[in-house]
Amino acid sequence: MSKLEQLPEPEALKKLLRIQAVLNTILCEDEWLRYHSFTQEWDEGVCMAKIDNGSGDHLILLFSPEGSIIKGFDHESALSPYAQDEHKVWPGIYDSVPKELLTLLEDEAIQQEDVTFCIWRTPNDSSWQKGNIVIPDGNDDGSGFLLSTIFQTPEDFVQFSKDYFEITAPLDPVENIYQGAPITVDLIKKINPDCAAEDVYQELESLGLVKLM
Repeated sequence: MSKLEQLPEPEALKKLLRIQAVLNTILCEDEWLRYHSFTQEWDEGVCMAKIDNGSGDHLILLFSPEGSIIKGFDHESALSPYAQDEHKVWPGIYDSVPKELLTLLEDEAIQQEDVTFCIWRTPNDSSWQKGNIVIPDGNDDGSGFLLSTIFQTPEDFVQFSKDYFEITAPLDPVENIYQGAPITVDLIKKINPDCAAEDVYQELESLGLVKLM
């Protein structure tokens, strides 16, 4: 099964991304070093999740009443605009995207042209969609690599936190958050005893991430 086929339904995916943003906030004091982030009100009726590995690769995921859209950028992919003399979006990436979803990417901060793949889903779609793109032999668009940074199990996230933050987060409280447990100062302390738990709670509250259900 491909990474695309493994993507959860939009509402489940949105919840999963909020959970990972919460855990990143608990584990990492510096916002600019966080791997996963979530903005509850990116625009009117639109929330945005971002996954950024700090090495030039990212996923931007937007959720709206018109549907959901994922823009991915792998800076080492042959499909990158920077790998082409004409510096343009690879043919087919955006061609089939519904206009109402493509419009969501027009914000300057999203850098619409920095893209190697795009995935979307409208309320009428029964599965995630992707454009018909011809990829040169021996290359890929980075979707397998980047979609694998959406950690669907607490065990996978704990391994990620060990590798990326060099923090071994305890499984049980991480599992509690994956299951939608209310965020409390005590739960924050269990995950990261070294953080200023009250300050982290206030930040999560300001981001609208205290309630995950």
